[in-house]
Amino acid sequence: VCIFYLVLRGLDTIEDDMSIPITKKEPLLRNFHEIIYKKGWTFNESGPDEKDRQLLVEFSIIIEEFLNLEKKFQKVIVEITNKMGNGMADYAKNASHQEYGILTNEDYDLYCHYVAGLVGNGLSCIFSASGLEKSELAKITEISNSMGLFLQKTNIIRDYSEDLSDNRRFWPKEIWSEYVDDLADLKKPGYEIKAINCLSTMVLNALQHIPDCLTYLNKLQNESIFRFCAIPQVMAIATLTLLFKNHNVYNSIVKIRKGETIKLILKCTNIYEVANVFRYYTRVIIKKNDPKDPNFMKI
Repeated sequence: VCIFYLVLRGLDTIEDDMSIPITKKEPLLRNFHEIIYKKGWTFNESGPDEKDRQLLVEFSIIIEEFLNLEKKFQKVIVEITNKMGNGMADYAKNASHQEYGILTNEDYDLYCHYVAGLVGNGLSCIFSASGLEKSELAKITEISNSMGLFLQKTNIIRDYSEDLSDNRRFWPKEIWSEYVDDLADLKKPGYEIKAINCLSTMVLNALQHIPDCLTYLNKLQNESIFRFCAIPQVMAIATLTLLFKNHNVYNSIVKIRKGETIKLILKCTNIYEVANVFRYYTRVIIKKNDPKDPNFMKI
């Protein structure tokens, strides 16, 4: 899992780096699943401000460890890297995506699938291949995709101000254009009510994945795999609850407190505890819900 993470982090570092020209970036993304077989390969052309630059500078170490893995694990990592790299390349070379960001809700789900849903699919295959979970886990791709989408959508909502300042637009135009003419308008004075209603539409879009997340967690048998999967999910529902109706989203990064984080980690012992956490936070969302909100009934 650690090697899987580092390979995808390397891929993500290339995708994120706006200083790499598209003529160089596209083939790197599309061929990354082959690069991980090239002993000694490194990349030192990342921009100086790229926070994970060093990973690519020393990437030969990751390749060495990847090649030490059993073939069944290598196969999963290569397959997911191939799908993700090609998906990222499609978005990177799409001029309208670069200018306008995500356009439709369908596009939003597809983007989140490439960057996070595929991670869920890959992890399920790794858990199955290890023998620690049933082989059927590898086949439930739709709900493991949902696990990734729930986390990614929560991060996209939370990162509104940071992404906007980096000129990245991940909130789908199909949602925000119902409220404003430009995504940046949401943070302007005089748009507060529209901004809060737009935010609740984004939160509603993420909430739809919760039943799949709980269904997936309920299928896990191994305790350490369960904790590994459950911890990010409870963090996401706690974060989403904090983001809901919170205008600070538009000016800063809203995060749950460290003490709350620790409490949540300790609660991730079994499906009943995790379901209780979800029940608690969804009740908080319902308490915050406002009849004047156009999404009131759906929420």
